[in-house]
Amino acid sequence: MSSFFYYFSSKIYATMTTAILHTTLKENFGFEKFRPNQEDIINCILSGQDTLAIMPTGGGKSICFQLPALLFPGITIVISPLIALMKDQVDSLKANGIEACFINSSQTEGERQFYIESLKSNIIKLVYVAPESLSFLDTLFNSLTVSLIAIDEAHCISAWGHDFRPAYTNLGYLKNRFPSTPILALTATADKVTRKDISAQLNLVNPQIFVASFDRKNLSLEVRPALDRVKQIIDFIKDKPNESGIIYCLSRKTTEELAEKLQKTGVNAKAYHAGLDGKIRSQTQDQFINDDCQVVCATIAFGMGIDKSNVRWVIHYNLPKNIEGYYQEIGRAGRDGLPSETVLFESYGDMIQLQKFASQGLNAEVQLAKLERMKQYADALSCRRKILLSYFGELVTENCGNCDICKNPPLFFDGTIIAQKALSAIIRLKESEPLPVIIDFLRGSKNAYIYEKEYQLLKTYAVGSDLSWFNWNQYLIQLINLGYCEIAFDQQNKIRLTAFAKKVLFDGEKVQLTNVQKFSSEKQEAKETKTKLTANSLFEILRKLRYEISKEEQVPAYVIFSDAALRQMETERPMSDQELLAIDGVGKAKLEKYGDAFIKAIIEFQKAKVVKKKKEGTTYQETLEMYNRGLSVEAIAEKRNLGLSTIMSHLAKLYLDGAPIDLSQFISNDEVQQIAAAKITLESPVALKPYFDYFEEKIDYGKIRLALAIIDKQGILI
Repeated sequence: MSSFFYYFSSKIYATMTTAILHTTLKENFGFEKFRPNQEDIINCILSGQDTLAIMPTGGGKSICFQLPALLFPGITIVISPLIALMKDQVDSLKANGIEACFINSSQTEGERQFYIESLKSNIIKLVYVAPESLSFLDTLFNSLTVSLIAIDEAHCISAWGHDFRPAYTNLGYLKNRFPSTPILALTATADKVTRKDISAQLNLVNPQIFVASFDRKNLSLEVRPALDRVKQIIDFIKDKPNESGIIYCLSRKTTEELAEKLQKTGVNAKAYHAGLDGKIRSQTQDQFINDDCQVVCATIAFGMGIDKSNVRWVIHYNLPKNIEGYYQEIGRAGRDGLPSETVLFESYGDMIQLQKFASQGLNAEVQLAKLERMKQYADALSCRRKILLSYFGELVTENCGNCDICKNPPLFFDGTIIAQKALSAIIRLKESEPLPVIIDFLRGSKNAYIYEKEYQLLKTYAVGSDLSWFNWNQYLIQLINLGYCEIAFDQQNKIRLTAFAKKVLFDGEKVQLTNVQKFSSEKQEAKETKTKLTANSLFEILRKLRYEISKEEQVPAYVIFSDAALRQMETERPMSDQELLAIDGVGKAKLEKYGDAFIKAIIEFQKAKVVKKKKEGTTYQETLEMYNRGLSVEAIAEKRNLGLSTIMSHLAKLYLDGAPIDLSQFISNDEVQQIAAAKITLESPVALKPYFDYFEEKIDYGKIRLALAIIDKQGILI
């Protein structure tokens, strides 16, 4: 069979053209073009060469083996670590009209036998199996032509990686078992050491290695202090009522406590961790996948097994253990390419706990070093994306513009006096106390511990009472990061001075600190520029239709169409089969299954929009006629039984549409200039409320509308 395979594959590869690959991509998967590296990886596999592909989550790894599987004569074996991941990908393949199955312990003997017979009959092109199931299926593979072996989550085979799994260590026999069959190993995150180890452990023969860009431009990156993080999270989620998200927590207890707190505020949240009953875990994952649960509070065990493309945000409640894990976890947001947010909360307590875990585990030295790199990322004062990319060996010179540092560069000030107070306090406490006690001492706390130790009698007690606990916490962390003091993790986390501290205390060295920023939902709202989803937007109508169809077919909603496809439909409004087929993610199978329903929804929306526009035109015309008859805005509002602000908005719209209206009678030039300046300061918000708040409610909404109309039409610059 191996000679037949080589003969057939060489014939295919010799005649394979770019056109055939692109046609297969569009007809079977609905995409017009390949993502970076996909086509090169596919060509490498089709030539029969072993391949290692490092591609970030959302980079399109699955196409790299699913498309060749359709072109090879035999079957493709996909080794996957989780049942949920297998089911997810098989559902997606079937939605695209591609025959696939998975075989694992969750099935009955009858189900497994059915799929085995289907494989023998060449009905199925791809079979997903867990590493543990390979020995069970070994006899079956003797009677099949195995054209390709794909090993997903390949970093699990390496003890140098961040998610080592013993079951993967047996996979090295596959190359000996199928010497003529190309092996494709795939993973989202692996540094150079891990890549080398993967190739060696799998016995890959001269593998071609592809490392895709790790730059996920659609993901915003943000790190926040962990103080009052529950409130921050609640405010964050409430601003995103229809968006799915994951909150990663360090402990099982935290996932349950946080989920309960979110539920009490009306958020549909569930906890997920390995200690829960298997049925509950499975139910929670299914509810999240099927958009029946908005938020999952989980340990890192969650998310690896799903391809849910419409996760719009990921929050890390605690500092992650390493950059590989962190990047893989945030990569679960925005897999469809749409803008998505990531937030990491950093706390002193997390670092202490993680240090303890790492020092007691396997490869302690390596894990401690990886944790230190993670901390350096969180403490960074330069572009975060550049730090992440450099970790994976990808160097860029330009700042990303989509992380908190780029959006709000830190402001430095002379913090020498603050530093001297803090370092002096550490000396007075004989370098024998952890950070919280030092802060209490500086602020003059009267708690029992301070009085028991008689610290209130020391000279520098309460020398920092003018600063809040929050501020002192942040300034001390900065001093630790700058190297003036350090945490003695092996001695109950006491804070000790370093040699550099003497320069500040005795040699006049200056210390630059950054301003402490608190995060508030009000400030974020003022900078928010995206239009919020409304119940009657086309995207929401299509999203609800997708949800209804997914319930009928019992598959995840994103398997029908991704959010990105719905957004493109919203923009381009396809009203025929040909126009819908031009949407990215719509192939022939999905056009046949869902085309009529989605085209009908778009046509109905367009009709409703036309009717609404006619009504709006009539109401604007009535206002214009009254204005032209000389009625005041107050009189127009009274006669039409509308608010004064509504009439002002009519006049602003009419003015923009070219009606001869003199808006200067309602608003002064000075007010227009003030609002123009505010527009620049507030970064052109879509809503009016940021302006209203900015002027402390002294300029009403009506005038703000009029001023913005004048600014837009006349192009006023400050």
